Amino acid sequence: MQPTRVPISIEVMAQTEGAKETEVRAQVGGILVKRLYQEGAPVKAGQPLFQIDRKPYNIALAQARASLVEAKAKVEQAAREEARLRGLLDKNYISRKAYDDAVSAHAMARAAQQVAEAAVRQAELNLSYTTVTAPVAGISSRALKSEGNLISTGSGDQSLLTSIQQSNPMWVRFSLSESDMARLPGGRLTQETVTGVELKLPDGSTYPLKGQLNFLASSIDPTLGTQQFRAEFKNPDGVLLPGQFVRARILAGEREGVFLVPQAAVTQTEQGYLVFVADADNKVAPRPVQVGSWQGKDWVILGGLQAGDRVIADNLMKLRPGAPVAPHPPQAAGAVPDGKSAPPTTLSTSLAERKG
Repeated sequence: MQPTRVPISIEVMAQTEGAKETEVRAQVGGILVKRLYQEGAPVKAGQPLFQIDRKPYNIALAQARASLVEAKAKVEQAAREEARLRGLLDKNYISRKAYDDAVSAHAMARAAQQVAEAAVRQAELNLSYTTVTAPVAGISSRALKSEGNLISTGSGDQSLLTSIQQSNPMWVRFSLSESDMARLPGGRLTQETVTGVELKLPDGSTYPLKGQLNFLASSIDPTLGTQQFRAEFKNPDGVLLPGQFVRARILAGEREGVFLVPQAAVTQTEQGYLVFVADADNKVAPRPVQVGSWQGKDWVILGGLQAGDRVIADNLMKLRPGAPVAPHPPQAAGAVPDGKSAPPTTLSTSLAERKG
């Protein structure tokens, strides 16, 4: 067999989550009249979700508008009084103080009108708040309040109606143990060394879009002995849902000078991993090896083999060190991941044997 170059990757369990989780809260209190969305369904920004009783707010708006009409009338009255007293002041029929009081009354009436106008805007805003809409687009959660409940405002549970998880983009969280990272060049992952992240969905299919690492913890969790990571994936069609368990394959460049050996040819013992090779005299010789990750149906062997070694691939249960064998090339060989054919030197490394 001959050394080859393979992609560096690690496959681990992962879980999806929305890039943002937004709470949907009532901004005005009242009786919850109706839920306007389907729980768990995608929603658009601005889509109505709940309806709070509008009647008290319609009345408040009518009162505010009536107060505004009254305020405008008082402004007009004060303006007329100011103009009338101005003429009298010019003829010295009234004191200056009487005219100044009329000017002040006019200014106070205009200020009262502005207050009334602000009250109308606030009443209109409160009325609009009775229809609770989605602040962002995403996947809706279950409704936390049902029809007929009295909703109050504030930061407590009484105002929380539901939540929305943004589904595009989608985040995928996973963790790597120290033993996982020990199989990587340099013993760690960085945003510079990770070229991409692939996902395998629960049905076994591969998600068509690659993700990029966008977060890695700066320390190892002392309890679990793992480092936390997060990748971001575009999710325009909503294929990924928050909370899904998937398998994440982290791509970290390529490794040169390694050997691909069928998984069936690698044996795990208490001392570690080993393979059986046929020596120059066609006799069985065990060889301890250092394994990396899986590549398709093969183990990536990082150390313990040399160019030209002949690895025995089957009938391992019958093998004994020093026993003679009659090796021959296999009829078919595997493929290197990503659909690329393995080089002929790699294909010739899997050898069958029979006891002589």
